[in-house]
Amino acid sequence: MEPYAVAGLSLITLMIVLIVALRSKQKTEERKKDPDAPKSALAKDGDPHRPVD
Repeated sequence: MEPYAVAGLSLITLMIVLIVALRSKQKTEERKKDPDAPKSALAKDGDPHRPVD
């Protein structure tokens, strides 16, 4: 019974990580398409004194 529990927890953890990664990618793509999004402080044309969000 224990090997099934470990395998099940591993699969659940993997699925949670996958969902979080896909959501993060989606939010990043939406931000890249937004012309009003502030530039990164590391960007050449960004504000180097802007606090990190």
